[in-house]
Amino acid sequence: MTAAAGADSRDWFDAGRACAATGLLGRFNDAELLTAADVHVAGRLAELGGDDGEAVKLAAAFAVRGPRLGHVFVDLATLRDTAAVESEEPVDLSSLPWPTPDRWLAEVAASRLTAVGEEDPHADRPLRLLGSRLYLDRYWREERAVAADLRAMATPAPDVSAAALAAGLARLFADDTDEGQRRAAAAAVRRRLAVVAGGPGTGKTTTVARIVALLDEQARACNGRPPLVALAAPTGKAAARLQEAVHAEAAGLAVAEGTRELLLSLRASTLHRLLGARRGTHSRFAHDRDNRLPHDVVIVDETSMVPLSLMSRLVEAVRADARLVLVGDPGQLASIEAGVVLADIVGAGEAAGSGHPIAEGIVVLERVHRYGGGIAALAQAIRRGDGDGAVRSLRGAPGEVTWLAYELDAPGRLAELGVVRERSVAAARAVLAAARAGAGSEALRELGRFRLLCAHRRGPHGVSEWTSRVREWLSDAEPDLDLEQRDPIGRPLLVTENDYELGLYNGDTGVIVQGADGRASAVFERGGELLRFSPLRLGPVDTVYAMTIHKSQGSQFDTAAVLLPSPTSPILTRELLYTAVTRARRRLILVGGEAAVRTAVERPVTRASGLGERLWSPAA
Repeated sequence: MTAAAGADSRDWFDAGRACAATGLLGRFNDAELLTAADVHVAGRLAELGGDDGEAVKLAAAFAVRGPRLGHVFVDLATLRDTAAVESEEPVDLSSLPWPTPDRWLAEVAASRLTAVGEEDPHADRPLRLLGSRLYLDRYWREERAVAADLRAMATPAPDVSAAALAAGLARLFADDTDEGQRRAAAAAVRRRLAVVAGGPGTGKTTTVARIVALLDEQARACNGRPPLVALAAPTGKAAARLQEAVHAEAAGLAVAEGTRELLLSLRASTLHRLLGARRGTHSRFAHDRDNRLPHDVVIVDETSMVPLSLMSRLVEAVRADARLVLVGDPGQLASIEAGVVLADIVGAGEAAGSGHPIAEGIVVLERVHRYGGGIAALAQAIRRGDGDGAVRSLRGAPGEVTWLAYELDAPGRLAELGVVRERSVAAARAVLAAARAGAGSEALRELGRFRLLCAHRRGPHGVSEWTSRVREWLSDAEPDLDLEQRDPIGRPLLVTENDYELGLYNGDTGVIVQGADGRASAVFERGGELLRFSPLRLGPVDTVYAMTIHKSQGSQFDTAAVLLPSPTSPILTRELLYTAVTRARRRLILVGGEAAVRTAVERPVTRASGLGERLWSPAA
């Protein structure tokens, strides 16, 4: 085979290219605005629907593409100016043969693939057009159902004992000056739908424990039966942390022993486990609108990571007389799937103002109890979209924030990362020393004191590259350390798949430590207890000298060193920067030029979603 033939063969098998695509689909696929999957699904829909119009197939391909990028719909009228390019190479979108919006919309509306408007009787068509918004039918139905279910829940809870609530609030918040937590707890008792929103360190899980205590006291005051409470989160790691936090808080609450026993008996699960698996499907569950969850109260933590589809399955499964409490930070990175449900809900309440049924149950916690003023001020400026304020905060807290204000791409800059190297090596050596001494708990504590965070997984500034770099630095500092072994003592571990048999979850971290018998063990912590396993029993794990910002959600570290990508990186957003900054409890090291910081602050994640409008619109 000639070199040319070999090159042609590689092009032919390029997973991103739809080789048979022609016309508009071919042009947009060649420009990498559409993937092969987008093109093939659109082509199949057109074939099944009997519509071979190029403009219609192009619209269908973009409707398929949208949820993959987090959008619930695509706006055909503005798509030419707003389409995000996934390719790292620059693409001139204006040079592509876009249909004119009016003609495009007319052709799509007339297609046999499309139902038009909310009440179009053609319910079995794969596309739904509302104005210039084009949905895949599934996402239109889910958005509409979630809005209707949440609006139905946004009512006062029945049978609330005002006296029991007043007494409980006075006792549980007697020494607490955070009025926001008190209001959030009261709202969760008085309303069937409550939202406790706020950043890290604002006391969300502290409030959850007190909400459960108040609801138990309500139940005992009204009917004597303790409530059946479900604690859940989108990931196993988040569920485990929620359970641990509630148990820890229960120990110090001024409550009756029966209430404390209820709190300590609670077990958190993933949302998928709560809803119950159904054989042969990943999108439907055992509990649904016809088989509701038995719980009186369902509390969901880390709701920012719950996508539209999963939220639709949850809200349809909650009993009509039960309470739903959603907890999370709307400023953090959202789910990688379609939708920004928590941000839509909180934004709906803020836009509608007090008195709206959704807004009545929403409380945003503002007071930070965990990290210092410098990091808090920076986080608040980022959330506000205040670039000037963010830069001032970075420069104004030298004892708490170290800002290396330059781009990593700049020539010779890697040599100036002395503080990053120093902290990375010191942290790794502290973990190593504890691991060699067989001190598993101390090794885990040292592991949680520092973390290097990257925006990308791969590439020159990704986790893979920086893991290799830290390994090299550590080898220089510890010449006797053999990092080529499979599981060297001191290796920091990151679990990458749930293992329910071992009780380990995607995102859990551990350390390989020396055992008293000379054998190596992998140690993890759960609820203050040390778990030990043979390294051979572990499922997929990575070495965690560095991790992605996305993977760090739900965790905090005494010191976080954050490496920002260049301003041209498409994933550099306000939510990414905010999530990264708020991983630091005490000290933040931020590497990135002023242009990167300002670009992130001024570039919020834009996801097309109509849920917020449906929630607060009087006509919804």
